[in-house]
Amino acid sequence: MKNVYPIICMGLFSLVIFSCTDLFKSEEDKKPIARVGASFLYEEDIKALITENMSKGDSASFVSNYINNWASKQLLLSKAKINLSEEKLAQYNVLVDDYRTDLYTRAYKEALMSRATDSVITDAQLADFYEQGKENFKLKERIARIRFVALPKSFLDKDEVSKRLKRFKVEDIRYLDSIGVQFNKLNFNDSIWVRYTRIFEEIPPITADNADKYLKNSQFFELEDSIGVYLGKIEEIKDINDIAPLSFIRPTIEQVLLSRRKMNYLRKLETELLDEAIKDKEFEVFEIKE
Repeated sequence: MKNVYPIICMGLFSLVIFSCTDLFKSEEDKKPIARVGASFLYEEDIKALITENMSKGDSASFVSNYINNWASKQLLLSKAKINLSEEKLAQYNVLVDDYRTDLYTRAYKEALMSRATDSVITDAQLADFYEQGKENFKLKERIARIRFVALPKSFLDKDEVSKRLKRFKVEDIRYLDSIGVQFNKLNFNDSIWVRYTRIFEEIPPITADNADKYLKNSQFFELEDSIGVYLGKIEEIKDINDIAPLSFIRPTIEQVLLSRRKMNYLRKLETELLDEAIKDKEFEVFEIKE
């Protein structure tokens, strides 16, 4: 633990000291703006909530509403403490303590992880994870690699665009890019996998009912509706239960690997904390006598 814990804690020390300064400020140094019983609301509690873009009228209204809401909560809390049974109050106090502990420890663990765990996932790590678990990456929806353009009905050079879109060599891409402002829509990045549902949105004449007719490997289509003409070339499709391409599920794999890395770090951290506490006699378990 000594190789990780002190280094990270040093980085958090100034933050903790800074954050806790107000906790030790004397109540006499604070300016109260409202009171309910023995509870006070102070000016500095509300000052940070007022933004610079608020007008005087808006800020006055905000402060008034905040004070009334605060007072209502304090009064309800007071009544609850009086009217709830001791058993109920004890149960809720346990829940509050558990929540406070969970809130503090979660924030601390996240701070530790953000400083101590590497967030970079290499291509080799991605590829290795993908190859080992390919059977777990079967598609639950159909996807395709596609390039397409949507032309206005009045477009005069449709045949030229169709020829260039089919051939799609470097000079063709340059040509299509140069006149792209005349298209209603375009997508030339046919290396990216997209869901069929996205294709249905971008090319309305293609629907779930007729997708098998137009969305096939190496298929070129020309379709028309009331808005315009759609020209497209399907490079490749993947069906349901096919193995998902790595590029398509890369974000998911990255999240899985990062989550595993954080979990492993936390397990190690907790183990080292316990070992350190036992060694320093800060933690011990007593025998329970029956």
